[in-house]
Amino acid sequence: MLEEILKQVHQGTLSVAEAKDQLATFENLGFAKVDHHRKKRQGFPEVVYGEGKTAEQIISIITALRARNNQVMVTRISEEKAAIVQQACPEFTYHEISQILFWKKQNEAIENTKGYIAVVAAGTSDLRVAEEAAVTAEILGSKVHRIYDVGVAGIHRLLNHAEEIQNATVSVVVAGMEGALPSVVGGLVSHPVIAVPTSVGYGANFNGLSALLTMLNSCASGISVVNIDNGFGGGYNAVLIHQLAQKGERNEDTLF
Repeated sequence: MLEEILKQVHQGTLSVAEAKDQLATFENLGFAKVDHHRKKRQGFPEVVYGEGKTAEQIISIITALRARNNQVMVTRISEEKAAIVQQACPEFTYHEISQILFWKKQNEAIENTKGYIAVVAAGTSDLRVAEEAAVTAEILGSKVHRIYDVGVAGIHRLLNHAEEIQNATVSVVVAGMEGALPSVVGGLVSHPVIAVPTSVGYGANFNGLSALLTMLNSCASGISVVNIDNGFGGGYNAVLIHQLAQKGERNEDTLF
């Protein structure tokens, strides 16, 4: 890309100002600096955190991102705010439960075709966080199996899905209350488990702190923990693991 831009400048088909704009790693909107270099560094475009931003600010940011990327994603955006954004950007789709607003240039097929990510949720009250993880993973190109309402209070429900969870590349396990579910799943599988504590629970849950501490203190191996209610972080990390697993399979296929 760099060589092509320099060639166009040399030929006079591209001005210096235009070349500078194309080579810029970020775009300064005044209230935000949009990172156009994120996809080259990390594999995915910058994801916009919608909470705390006005609808007008989000519209400006996603317009800038859309001009240079094939997909744009906004997390933690309320239905009311999303409706305002969609009036200006009707091509965007809103997922109400996960509170994610997104756009893809085309109806692209799932990129990571081998295997899947299991998103496991303890209870129905945890679905907003679980869906944030699941929708994030799907937008970023992974196949997801949702396994919901399988908390430890009725462990037979979880065991009914044991084989499906074990066959996943990675599991994102979402739980509130005492947060015990990731430990149980971690003891059943041979792949990485990403534990996501939620703020669901009564007073002594301390808005997710008790679940977070339970997960951090898990005796099951292979468990990593993200922040309270951070379904996006859990889904994003799961996609990275899923991609690395597929790269390993492809590399093995081409060794000889």
